[in-house]
Amino acid sequence: MKAYKKIIFIATGTIVGLVASAFVTDQYFEISKNLDIFSTAYKEVNTYYVDEIEPGKLVRAGIDGMLNSLDPYTNFYSEAEIEDARFLTTGEYGGIGASVVQHGEYVMVAELYEGAPAQKVDLRSGDIILDVDGKSTRNKNSGDISKMLKGQAGTEITLRIKRDNETIIRKIKREEIKLKNVPFSGILQDNIAYIKQTGFTNDAGKEVRDALDELKKTGKIKGVILDLRGNPGGLLHEAVNVVNCFVDRGQLVVNTRGKVKEWDKEYRTLDAGLELEMPLVVLTSRGSASASEIVAGTIQDLDRGVIIGQRSFGKGLVQNTRPLTYNTQMKITIAKYYTPSGRCIQALDYSHRNDDGSVGKVPDSLTHAFKTKGGRVVKDGGGIQPDVLVDVSKMSAIAKSLYEKDIIFEFANKYRNNHSVILPASEYNLNENEWEEFLKFIADKDYQYITETEKELNAMKQKAEEEKYFEAIKTDYESLKKKLSHDKIADLDKARNEIIELLELEITKRYYYQRASIESSFDDDQDIKTAIEVLHDTKRYDAILKAK
Repeated sequence: MKAYKKIIFIATGTIVGLVASAFVTDQYFEISKNLDIFSTAYKEVNTYYVDEIEPGKLVRAGIDGMLNSLDPYTNFYSEAEIEDARFLTTGEYGGIGASVVQHGEYVMVAELYEGAPAQKVDLRSGDIILDVDGKSTRNKNSGDISKMLKGQAGTEITLRIKRDNETIIRKIKREEIKLKNVPFSGILQDNIAYIKQTGFTNDAGKEVRDALDELKKTGKIKGVILDLRGNPGGLLHEAVNVVNCFVDRGQLVVNTRGKVKEWDKEYRTLDAGLELEMPLVVLTSRGSASASEIVAGTIQDLDRGVIIGQRSFGKGLVQNTRPLTYNTQMKITIAKYYTPSGRCIQALDYSHRNDDGSVGKVPDSLTHAFKTKGGRVVKDGGGIQPDVLVDVSKMSAIAKSLYEKDIIFEFANKYRNNHSVILPASEYNLNENEWEEFLKFIADKDYQYITETEKELNAMKQKAEEEKYFEAIKTDYESLKKKLSHDKIADLDKARNEIIELLELEITKRYYYQRASIESSFDDDQDIKTAIEVLHDTKRYDAILKAK
């Protein structure tokens, strides 16, 4: 009987082996067949297409089309783009330390980094770049000019710029630019430490640890706010290092699982934690993704801190860079990651696409419940849901128009050219005379806008026309439309505080750069206000972290 069972087992094993072998053979045949189809199609186009083709561009379009059918994070980098790929992981590049945007036929300096070469030679936001090393920038896009501005550290570049009605020459020596992961840290009211983290490139964990260490030296800290809002993520191991600042060594932070099982891995903290007991709040927003979500998700799963803000982006995928021939590279999605509770927060299902190529969000019915260390329920499939949700304040129509049409940006440029110094960003307030200056500045500017009520009224009109009711309500519609016709002066007065807040932010950035956009917002930032309230209310803080 035993011998019979053994024979059956051997036979079954042989059949499984044959099936697996046949599957692999079929798969390799499909790959070989389709590569041959692509090759012959390319040869036919190259031989017979009516116009001359550029082989590199044609093949690149094919590669990009293939990768676009997968997910947005699997990308090909040509030899010329390797520097851009390096910047994504290191935060370093050779250049002048300024970003540019399109402005009509030319490009304009949008933002400068504090201490960078561009700032040292007094390049300013709003400067129009007319030429670079004698080459006109006219009709070139911002990407082209950005590449011209980058180069090996130590080399010099000459810019001819237009500022107001003046033409200025600036000679700038390029340097190795390293963007900080922690551009600002400080003490807020009542001894609350605040750390703003904007990236997860090399040394992100060290920067957070160093910032926390320095803040502790200022005296007794009652709590910590780690601000990850708008942070798009980066290196997975740096997410582990950031978590390690607040939990002890040996703690599981994340594990990855993919097709190649040999690459599946657990990531644990390696060092002693710096602050294991201090109350902690992590701020998230819709723009917090990837490594930011690993940090927030792990802190939540371990009940180590309170998550406050808005639901995060929902990117639970891991990428790895693979070298290709001719010094090219590919960044490819190799796995999904799972936080300590076992959940994957990936919000979009790229493996199943709709007929139009779009992908859908994971429906609530397909999400699963998991438990934190203390027994709280958390869910997968849709980013990190904050423990305390803060509504995002909606910008008024007039403020949005002034901002999106760059009118506030232009006024800040004019202000900077007329004022050499201002108070520190945390102390600066736009005064009455400056508000009047702004009103004069926009008097002849075009900032047409439609209020939400007007949008609803227009939608009602369209619906009434479709259903043949409009003629019956036309008189009432016209009367209501006339009453709603906005008075810009009245709307400016209603939105005054909101507009002043935007002006103060944009003006202080001209003098104090990236840290200004952080400091100047403290008084009006509802997420930070809520975080401070929670950190000061021990009972509320403990209740949030307690299983219901």
